[in-house]
Amino acid sequence: MAKIEKNIKIAVVDDSDFSRRTMIEILENEGYNVLGEAPNAEIAIQIAQTTPIDLFIVDVVMPGTSGIELVNHLKEISSNFKIIMISSLKIDNIIIESISAGALDFLQKPFEKEELLNSITRVSQLSME
Repeated sequence: MAKIEKNIKIAVVDDSDFSRRTMIEILENEGYNVLGEAPNAEIAIQIAQTTPIDLFIVDVVMPGTSGIELVNHLKEISSNFKIIMISSLKIDNIIIESISAGALDFLQKPFEKEELLNSITRVSQLSME
């Protein structure tokens, strides 16, 4: 089994305080380094420009700029950002749009702790070259 990379620097972007706090708690309890959290795309972009983030976990549906639009902005800042999209919506074209925009994985809310951790492990092992 591949070594799980826990030095990856993560930012969590979700307009739901509960969802954001829950994910951060899971990640920190597992030893991950959460360096940023944002309730909207605007703050996420500020984090992307000022903090050395490797992986963004982004909710699709947020007020103002959507998660998919945010992925496009993040990829303009750095093509090296790894992105996992999350959503409570079960619509195939949202998954397709997320992946097309540059997300590397998609999780359906509500998800189990292990699903989140497995997704981070998969995505962190992908080379961005």
